[in-house]
Formats: sequence, structure tokens, C-alpha cells
Amino acid sequence: MSTTITTNRKRDVQVAEIGKDTIILRSRTWDRLKFEVEYSRQKGTTANSYLIQADKKALIDPPGESFTEIYLQELKQHLDLTTINYIILGHVNPNRRATLEALLPIAPNATLICSRPAANALKAACPEWESRIQTVREDTLDLGGGHLLTFASVPTPRWADGLCTYDAATKILYTDKFFGAHICEDTLFDKDWKSLDAERRYYFDCLHAPQAKQVEAALEKIAVFPAKSYAPAHGPIINYSLSRFTYDYHQWCQSQKSQELKVALLYASAYGNTAILAGAIANGLIENGVNVESINCEVAETEEITRIVEASDGLIIGSPTLGGHAPTQIQTALGIILSTAAKTKLAGVFGSYGWSGEAVDLIENKFKDANYRLGFESIRVRFTPTPEILQECQESGALFAENLKKDKKLRSSRQVVTETHIDRTEQAVGRIVGSLCVVTTRDGNTQKSVLTSWVSQASFNPPGIMIAIADEQNADFICHVGDKFVLNILKEGRNVRRYFSRHSTLGDNPFVNLSTKTADNGCLILTEALSYLECTVQNQTKCGDGWLIYAVVDNGEVLENEGLTALEHRKSGSQY
Repeated sequence: MSTTITTNRKRDVQVAEIGKDTIILRSRTWDRLKFEVEYSRQKGTTANSYLIQADKKALIDPPGESFTEIYLQELKQHLDLTTINYIILGHVNPNRRATLEALLPIAPNATLICSRPAANALKAACPEWESRIQTVREDTLDLGGGHLLTFASVPTPRWADGLCTYDAATKILYTDKFFGAHICEDTLFDKDWKSLDAERRYYFDCLHAPQAKQVEAALEKIAVFPAKSYAPAHGPIINYSLSRFTYDYHQWCQSQKSQELKVALLYASAYGNTAILAGAIANGLIENGVNVESINCEVAETEEITRIVEASDGLIIGSPTLGGHAPTQIQTALGIILSTAAKTKLAGVFGSYGWSGEAVDLIENKFKDANYRLGFESIRVRFTPTPEILQECQESGALFAENLKKDKKLRSSRQVVTETHIDRTEQAVGRIVGSLCVVTTRDGNTQKSVLTSWVSQASFNPPGIMIAIADEQNADFICHVGDKFVLNILKEGRNVRRYFSRHSTLGDNPFVNLSTKTADNGCLILTEALSYLECTVQNQTKCGDGWLIYAVVDNGEVLENEGLTALEHRKSGSQY
């Protein structure tokens, strides 16, 4: 639930010394900063930037455009901007780029230090900066005075360009999006760290839980640094709870990965809006006990996508619309899903667009054509999402989790019993799976029915089916040449079967609680079925303890274009 604070304080920049030759410039707002799910607690936030003034001067992580003006005004009070040698970027996004556009002209001698993915993004957006960009990975940079900076590339799906920076002189690790919290206070350090637990966990769940695997890899990389402080992009500096906070991150990652159900959340985001939607959907899933693994298709390898898709119980894919199409990376990911993922897996679609939204429709139609069932109504958002839309996304994620759990429960109830209860041969025969159907026929004015899964197609021209009927099922009701019946093929997840028995008896009326209509042959059609076939018996043969009935299909119709056929998973081949 959101927590709101009320204050009349204006935005400002808090400045303090935090180490040798090092100050923090902490841009602060006591109000909600922007429409992203991680800010929904509305306790304000800080955008932390750091300045090291050694023989060479390095500015770390300038804030986004919400603070550009007040930040640059304050920065000018502490140094001549023409003396800045380096601007180090933990990640790049359009907000931070807006501040760089204002800063670089007045800091003409500054070189941008960033990861290769960040450099590619900057060059694409601002090609005039190319000569001022220097890429690093696991490199070092000597500022003099003992300030030897070491960089660690820490990519995640949400921040593929992630970069952490360690300063040997102060033993400060600049962690950017790791170990942060969205809360605005006058307190600079985490001395009362227990009071921060709720904000820290909420920040982790919103930003990092969907990328727990990559977060664990990042933790391994930064563990090699003998850091005494963590300096994140948001919230207080971590001095007093460094080991505890690191431990918490490990535990939270393990907790997320240990959830029974897992959803692959694949997306690409041209301008950041689709990524924001992905975060809100992920939050709804996580709050309902589902493990989410985010995949940024712009940087993920096809092998990784295949592995995650195959291991997941549900699949959600989000896409922007570029030139009337989904990006190539999304089309590739969709192809992997359609070729490798079981059709029983739950699916979902979302996306943002500027002028049109064809990508969402394209993906939705591909899923429906392949008979995937959607776990929520597809989400289409034009331009930047509003708080109301993000709330809808969270609710859609929660609905997806609920439907996923229902599917799991349904399948668990169909698990076969152990060998100690069933002969191995019977077990093997029981692995034959059939479509669950209701056969309806009539005896004079009396409608009759029987539930069966012993149905298969028997011929193409004319289209014909074969049904196996046991003696105890009153087989004589469709055993005569010319007998008419309707085969109602049931839909997965719709509990129509409870009204019908394996045995057909006169006088029973299972149709009283169901919507029906009469077929041309006089038998009943269940309107809640997935499809139906009107049939005429052509032949019958006595086989073992039952009958094989061959019938031609006179007419048929699909009643619902989306949905899966209900299947019968038997415990044994010796019983229905």
C-alpha cells in the first residue's frame, strides 16, 4: 500500500564531504519523482552524484533532468566546470542524457566514461559526442593522490549498461542502481539502518527481483573490492549496514528464485516506456509469489532466451511499435517461444507506442493462432504510462499469477499415482492422453449424454472419428448404423465435466444448469464447449470389453477461437 508524506519543502541539493577529496551532491525531492512503480510509496527520493577532486577531477552519476538546473547551479559553487576531466556514468537513460546535454557544453574538457552498451546508446542519440566517449569494462583510471578507480561491468536486463566504480583512496564503491532506497531525509548515512528495511526491500522488489540471477552475478563481481562504504544513486550512503545489506540482497535473490512458479518476462523498450510497464507487471507477479525472470531482448542471446522460456511456467512479452512493426529482437524472441514453448503455458502481451500499436496486435494474434491462452487482456499504452495505467499493469500481473496458480492446481490434481498402486504396464497405457468430450444423443424426446476421452480422428475423406465405448457405458445408445450424435469438445479450465457421468442413464438431465442449443440432427450442443461435431454412425465393431464406433462428421463449428482443448490424464490404463 502506498505511503504518502506531506511537506512544503522545495527541491534542493544537499552537499557534504564523504571522504578524502570527495563530496556528495544530493539532489532531493520530498514528493513523488515520476510515474514509475518503484516511486509509488511517495516518500520522495534523492538523486546522488559524487565529485572527486584529486589531481584530476571526476564527476560520478549526474542526476536526471528533474534536477538539472538546481544541480548545475550547485556544482558551479564547488569547482570550475572547465576543470572536470571525467564524467563517469553508472548507466545511461534519456533523463540523465538531458543533464549531460546541459553539462557538456560548459565542461568542454570532460571525457565521458561508461560501458560499451552505454557508449553505443550515447553515440546513437548524440553522435556529436563520439570523440568524447571512453568505454571501460574491468579497467582502471588513476586520478592521482591515491584515487585509483577500478570499474566493474554489472549488466542486468533493465540496465544492460550497468557500471560500478571503486575508489581505492576512500574505499567507496559507487553502486549506482544497487543498494538504493527511495526515501528523502536530511540524514546522509544509514546509522538508523533498521528503519530503512521496508524501503530497501520495496526498492529491491520493484527493481531487482525480476533480475535476481543477474543481481547475484553483480554481487560476485563487486565482492572482490574491500569497500567500507556503498554510495548508491538513491537514498542514504551505506556505512553502518554494509555487510547486512549485502546479505539481504543475497537472501532476497534466493527467495525470489525459490518460488515454485516462474514467469519469463521478455521485452524491448525503445524509449523506456515498455520497460516501465514491464516493471509494474513484474511487481504484480512478485507480490503474488511468482518468480519473474526479466529478459531484455535487445541484449539477450538466443540461447539464453530459449533456456528461460523452456524453464518457465508462463510467458509475457512486451514490445514497442517501430514503423508499424515489433523490433527484430522481439520477433526473434516470439519465434523462439512459438517453436519451443508448450502450448499449455500461459501467455501475456503488453506494449507502448506513439502513433500506432500494431506490435501488440501482432504478438497477440500469433499467440492466439498457436492456441496459447492469455493470462490477462493485452495492454496497449500510448506514450508515457500514467499512475492509473501502472496500477492496471500491477493488477494484470496479479491476475496472471492467479491464473497460473489455477493451472498448476489443475495439473497437480491429474498427477498419476506411484508404481506401488498401479501395475507398470497399466501405468504405461495410462499415458495415452485424449480430448475430454461430451457425447450427446437422444432417445425419442429424451436427451442423453456420456463423458468420454476415448476419441480420435479416423479418416480424412470423408472426415470421420472413432469412439471407444465400454459396455457399462450403455454402448447401445450410438451403436446402430444411422444413429446421430454431437461430439462436444470441452475447453481447458472450464469445469463443464462435473455435470456429466461416464455412464448414460435415461431420465437424468445434466443440461438443466447449462446453456445449450439444438443441432440440425436434433442432439444438444453445449455452448460452453470449445467446438462441436455433428456425426452419424457408419460402422460399429465389438472389441474386447467394449465397442469401436466409426462415425462421419456431417457438420462442425469452433465456438471459441482461443483456448485449449481439455485433456484427460488417466491414473491407469485399466480404468477411465
